[in-house]
Amino acid sequence: MTPTSSDAARRAAHAVRQLLRFAWLEARACAFAVGIFAGLAAASLLPLPLPRYDALLLYGVALTAVFWALRLETGREIAAILGFHVVGLVFELFKVHMGSWSYPEDAWTKVGGVPLYSGFMYAAVGSYVVRAWKLLDLDLTGYRPVATGILAAVIYANFLTHHWLPDIRALLAVAMVAVTWGARVRYTVGERRYTMPLALAFVLIGFFLWVAENAATLLGAWQYPDQVDAWAVVHPAKFGAWALLVTVSFVLVATWKLPRGGAARPAA
Repeated sequence: MTPTSSDAARRAAHAVRQLLRFAWLEARACAFAVGIFAGLAAASLLPLPLPRYDALLLYGVALTAVFWALRLETGREIAAILGFHVVGLVFELFKVHMGSWSYPEDAWTKVGGVPLYSGFMYAAVGSYVVRAWKLLDLDLTGYRPVATGILAAVIYANFLTHHWLPDIRALLAVAMVAVTWGARVRYTVGERRYTMPLALAFVLIGFFLWVAENAATLLGAWQYPDQVDAWAVVHPAKFGAWALLVTVSFVLVATWKLPRGGAARPAA
């Protein structure tokens, strides 16, 4: 049967509806991150009775409590997200000490030049991965948990050791594509199930994190050395860095979410 123009119109309308459903699910998954950005914007515009970084710390704690009270996050999920907060703070302490970026404003809650609120940036990434996993009913096929986990650990280590040793992130990017070759993410939008290569998911998330980083630095969340005199677009190389770093977050959540033993279903 030859497709008619009405069939094509129905398919197009369905595709648009699915895209809008997907966008809505993604927006819901980003709820905590949106809340953090709203706080950054408000703290940049409104007069505050205490240093801005301190106010943002209190705001982040209050936002977490609201998410728990409204059951947007379970207690177990919040505990996992707080783990991202702690890991992020350790990362921040090291990178700020090495001069990769800075937090120029004064605050009572700064340790080693790092305000404690900064951990909520990493918590927002963790919240997104956890909520997206639940809202999109994520499943993995062909996922190699041990190999991917080991490579994610090496990626994390390289972001620390490249200050003294050669930076091998390009090789690690190739290795990640190889390790995730054939691995796919399965997700649900409406009543339909879709699949996407796992490596592509990392790249897409990395790109949107780079966009978010531009917005965050514009709002003064932190600043890179080339942004001291005036704000500038974050270097596009950071896009690749985020695409690699998000694998660490994904592996942590996958280890928690997958059945004991980490056995995702084999590729079909």
